[in-house]
Amino acid sequence: MTSAPRVVLAPDKFKGSLTAPEVAAALASGIASVVPSADLRTVPVADGGDGTVDAFVAAGWERVRLTAPGPTGQPLETSYAVRAETAIVELAAVTGLSRLPGGRPDPMGASTFGLGMVIGHALDGGAERIVLGLGGSASTDGGAGMLRALGARLIDTDGAELPSGAAALTNIARLETGALRERVGAAEFTLACDVDNPLLGPRGAVAVYAPQKGADRAQRALLEAALTAWAAVAGGSFADTPGAGAAGGTGFAAVAGLGARVRSGIEIVLDLLDFASLASGADLVITGEGALDEQSLHGKAPIGVRAAAGEVPVVAAVGHNLLAPDRLRRAGFAGCYALTDLEPDPARCIADAARLLERLGARIAADRLT
Repeated sequence: MTSAPRVVLAPDKFKGSLTAPEVAAALASGIASVVPSADLRTVPVADGGDGTVDAFVAAGWERVRLTAPGPTGQPLETSYAVRAETAIVELAAVTGLSRLPGGRPDPMGASTFGLGMVIGHALDGGAERIVLGLGGSASTDGGAGMLRALGARLIDTDGAELPSGAAALTNIARLETGALRERVGAAEFTLACDVDNPLLGPRGAVAVYAPQKGADRAQRALLEAALTAWAAVAGGSFADTPGAGAAGGTGFAAVAGLGARVRSGIEIVLDLLDFASLASGADLVITGEGALDEQSLHGKAPIGVRAAAGEVPVVAAVGHNLLAPDRLRRAGFAGCYALTDLEPDPARCIADAARLLERLGARIAADRLT
């Protein structure tokens, strides 16, 4: 290339290793070592799960810090991102699996109450549009805790308020939403979600995701009964909404109780980051994540970036690539560069990801920009 090439770096996190901003920085360093004149634009991305707030902060949004209850009620430090009247709230950052004290699961007692507290904080700060990033939830409470934190009252057959947690939902008799509606007002809610599971049944929140949260077979039966009872009083017609089963059923509560609409996580993130404008006229876009496989092609960050980049060539920089060359081409990628091409030991790839990504960036620059 005769003029300085413009490159957009839009990776997701390498889970368990590097955040998306760290991945972008390492790639940028490698590219600059080969093509110092390159015009590098970094726009780390996420699909609504953990790392979503970090991606927006890296793009210049303001981080708002606060203390809120974690999945088991223990106070913890968390944050969300804001710009003008829009707030990005990430479930994983407050009631996610990674926020469990000592990493110990609590499938029957974990709650989304803290998520509702963060949403309330954003509303109090003037947010009129709230994007909820769903993913990595520690609970299967159907989002009941979230609605309770925003003013809803969950009442049992004796007229008493239910205690927190999923198990208690088996005794729910009615849901009072007057204070909830007043609290939420005219705010608009959007779910950034990359799954289409319903709330109940063989593809529902319990059957698919509760085992990851430590629920054994007997507990899963109780959780399914609890969510069935919850749906009956909170809005059963929404139980089959694609995405209702996301984050332990939090998607259901957001749709039924907050009037939220569901969108692909990566699509809404890219829209809010104005990715299409950033990519327009670029010579190359680089995306990626820890592992590129068939699941990546169904709503994950790399395929979303590929679609949003239009005619600009896109290559993937990943930890491990499980797609054959012809599958990559059919998915629209111009190429794929993996850490395992440089270091076959996965443990070393994780431990030394930043240095290896710099080497990948240099290799991409030599192959694509010179």
